[in-house]
Amino acid sequence: MIANHLQSTTTLHNGIQMPWFGLGVFKVEEGSEVISSVKAAIRNGYRSIDTAAVYANETGVGQAISEALSETGLAREDLFVTSKVWNADLGYESTIAAYEASLSKLGLDYLDLYLIHWPVKGKYKEAWRALETLYKEGRVKAIGVSNFQIHHLEDVMKDAEIKPMVNQVELHPLLTQKELLNYCKEQNIQLEAWSPLMQGQLFDHPVLGEIASAHGKSVAQVILRWDLQHGIVTIPKSTKEQRIIDNANVFDFSLTDEEMTRIDVLNENRRVGPDPDNFDF
Repeated sequence: MIANHLQSTTTLHNGIQMPWFGLGVFKVEEGSEVISSVKAAIRNGYRSIDTAAVYANETGVGQAISEALSETGLAREDLFVTSKVWNADLGYESTIAAYEASLSKLGLDYLDLYLIHWPVKGKYKEAWRALETLYKEGRVKAIGVSNFQIHHLEDVMKDAEIKPMVNQVELHPLLTQKELLNYCKEQNIQLEAWSPLMQGQLFDHPVLGEIASAHGKSVAQVILRWDLQHGIVTIPKSTKEQRIIDNANVFDFSLTDEEMTRIDVLNENRRVGPDPDNFDF
């Protein structure tokens, strides 16, 4: 099922509907910057907002959501809000406490999706147990992980009662994550791309530029369309309203199979973020 408009959703393995397209707020400053970008996104049809405890902007995200709901007449249920538990809080009790803290900053009664931010060795299984508890108590609609490689997923699922619904990872044309994508599809875990535009480093890429001009689109729009056609949820970040609108303008064209392949082969396994097998924070 390919997304055909900004509010199109994928169905997670527990039946929850998650928008294919959302706004990421990594490195968006707390206060007026995050408030205005989240409000601009919701005003322009976005229904999914992705934050994290460590971004230190949950309070602003919450304020933006509350203002946007009253200005647009939307209900809380119309939005899909994600946050993540930070590494320092990975433990059974501490993860539950971190969830409470995120809810309180966001001013919400529940999250649609709560993720373990990084697979910290020896800690993520206890955190997963906490997420399972929150889920079983009906306090969160869906639970998942972030930055997990195949071996981390296998490890967590050995003891898990509930399989992760989502795995959010760095993914873009220079890091196509093919094996992980195939594995997640087999396991019915929805893959989601953070940094889909590689923090702007792909905008002058000749192959992407050529495909973009063939469609009268921008390189950013081509990359986001490529995500969607691969069945990957994508959450580009921007603080400028026009860019937020442009990023979402990807539902009126399709990439051909040949163009999809031309983008797939650009892979260099090149990351802009840390390597999940080798990080120390």
